[in-house]
Order: sequence, then structure tokens, then C-alpha cells
Amino acid sequence: MEILGTTLRICVTDLDAAAAVYERLTGSTAQRFERGGVSVAAVGCFLLMSGPESELEVLRKVTATIAVRDVDEAGATLSEVGARVVAGPVATPAGRNLIAVHPDGSVFEYADRKIGVQNPGR
Repeated sequence: MEILGTTLRICVTDLDAAAAVYERLTGSTAQRFERGGVSVAAVGCFLLMSGPESELEVLRKVTATIAVRDVDEAGATLSEVGARVVAGPVATPAGRNLIAVHPDGSVFEYADRKIGVQNPGR
């Protein structure tokens, strides 16, 4: 499994204020979208999320998003090292992802960027 990069996930109360700070820090413009009732701003390697506490409570459990070349390969490697895939792989607007719990209890999202891949349930 090849890890291509990571995105740090941060839950915030005021998305506009937080986005302005991270835009200044990274020199990047926030890319904004909504997902499942949560407002998101992707700024450089940061993923800022704001929304109902019930949604954020779940999102806070995922430490980071790890970009990989292929989610299926990542899932196989994770299983080999004793991690548990607890969600996915599923198609997303940007590719596919899965959520895994590592043997030490850490929770990570693994995502690839295979746009147009439509394999629901895989």
C-alpha cells in the first residue's frame, strides 16, 4: 500500500473564521462543500468541519484521512496487519474511501481519488 499524503481533520464552531485562519497559514483558498449536514472547508492539508454536534461527535473519532493509490489494496494490507475495516469501501464524489480501526485503536479514513469508479458495496 502506498500512502500518498494525509489530511488533518478539525471540527470547528465557526467555519468561516477557521477557514480564514487556515487560508492565511497555508496560502490556499478553501474549497467548500456540504456532506451529510456538515459544512466542510478543505484548505491545504486541513479538512475543517462544522455542523450539528451529533454529526461532529462521529467525525471526531477519525484521526486523519490518508490518501492512498487504491482503497482495495489498502483494505487488504490493513487486514493483514490486524486492522478492522468498519465502513466501506464506498464511492464518494472524489473517489472511494473506507474507515479502519488499527490494532492500537486509532481510527483513520483511507481514500483514493478514482473518480468515476462506481462499485457500490465494494
